[in-house]
Amino acid sequence: MYASLCVVSLGIAGFFWWQGATLVMPFVWLELLVVGAAFSVYARHATDGERIVLQGEQLLVELENAGHLERAEFNRQWVRVEPKSGDGSLIEVSGQGRSVRVGRHVRPELRPALAREIRRALRGCNG
Repeated sequence: MYASLCVVSLGIAGFFWWQGATLVMPFVWLELLVVGAAFSVYARHATDGERIVLQGEQLLVELENAGHLERAEFNRQWVRVEPKSGDGSLIEVSGQGRSVRVGRHVRPELRPALAREIRRALRGCNG
């Protein structure tokens, strides 16, 4: 898509440059550079996300941000999930001396529901 944008913009700019409007070409190059930088920044964060998986006795939390993957495993019997309902801040999952904050990609008013869902899933595995 970016290549087609470059071809069209450079084609139009080339036409006007050929007609004598020589200042068009530098501005098109500047435009394509800025748009390319914006696409690059977007591409770095396009796969950002959080993954929370409960597998048997382990709670696995994976956070991906700009290509950096942070992974934490917790024994589900020792996990604490905070804050309590009503608070719109990030949810802290902690246990065994480690902690991670989740909920960046969830609207603040829905974070308490996510915390309740995690707690319910952890309790549900007890039997």
